[in-house]
Amino acid sequence: MSIINTLNEALLEQVFEIQDRSLDLQHYQYTAFMYAQIENAIAVLSDMNANKSYIYNGRLATQLGLMHSDAPEEIDSIWEENIFKKIHPDDLTNKHLLELQFFNMLKYLPVSDRSNYYVSSRLRMLDPSGRYVAVKHRMFYVCGLSNGSFWLALCLYNFDDRDSQAAEPHSLIVNSATGAFIKPDNYKSDNILSAREKEILKLIKSGQMSKEIASSFSISVNTVNRHRQNILEKLRVNNSLEACRIAELMHLI
Repeated sequence: MSIINTLNEALLEQVFEIQDRSLDLQHYQYTAFMYAQIENAIAVLSDMNANKSYIYNGRLATQLGLMHSDAPEEIDSIWEENIFKKIHPDDLTNKHLLELQFFNMLKYLPVSDRSNYYVSSRLRMLDPSGRYVAVKHRMFYVCGLSNGSFWLALCLYNFDDRDSQAAEPHSLIVNSATGAFIKPDNYKSDNILSAREKEILKLIKSGQMSKEIASSFSISVNTVNRHRQNILEKLRVNNSLEACRIAELMHLI
């Protein structure tokens, strides 16, 4: 299971309690449209409840060989696959990993504080000549629900405003209210798994079976299996191999 599949399940399987929020949706559609107009950005507004996105293509789209239009493009997915195809594969993996870390971090913050944070990364994207150019990507959860679910997300793609040769690649979680930022290497999503679950996952990775793990910790096999099931549920994966891979990418083990 890829990181994007894990993130996709985490976002789409949320509980949505939406009555008539059409005015909120229209507000953020207009916000995305204005970003595309003012910054010549590609702005993508994703609706997790409807599994739908609205793409507003500023002039950056033309420079990347994508269609430029004042009318929004509506797609039946929260993922802008045509844009993803332009991103260097390594950068795309890091982008999705950063967003998974961001999602898991925000879950532990008060709902009122979540809008202060966004992710920022520097991507390499292909232009029509096959050359990679530097693009700045930002992602915000712009509208959540009272039950803590994330409803609308806004992704912005702009030409990087720094010297493409001098600028270092970066992936950051930024607090726009304070100016503070968190580097993914420093934020390890430690709250996702308990200390015991991490210990058990390390032993699983080393090839130990439940009976051996139970003996190591002087606990029952049923307790080990319960921990294993909790790990799969928390990481939203189907088996232990996938759990080890995702946990390593998130620096949990």
